Amino acid sequence: MTKAPAVSKREMGVLALALGLGLFIAWMDSRPHWDDTGITAASLLLSAGLTGFLARRRPWLLGLAVGLWVPLTVVAQHPSIASLAGGLVILSIPMAGAFAGAGLRRMLAAAG
Repeated sequence: MTKAPAVSKREMGVLALALGLGLFIAWMDSRPHWDDTGITAASLLLSAGLTGFLARRRPWLLGLAVGLWVPLTVVAQHPSIASLAGGLVILSIPMAGAFAGAGLRRMLAAAG
């Protein structure tokens, strides 16, 4: 049985950044007069992409850290199956960003 590698301080810092960005985006999205889905989606994509690029491993965790908060607030405000399904669609945006950022980092590391 292999032991999982230890988490570095850098990775913990990037995870904290991802959580902070995700919470801020969810807070902005939950404001009463905020109704700009495009800016929210772009913020989720770019924030997750940045954290995926900065981290060395676990882009799935960073995608969740950034993106989980918006679907949670949507489901909390409007609990229904439709909200849950919409939340899964919303969650796909930061997951794609985190994996794209991690992929870009790997491509640049291989080229350099």
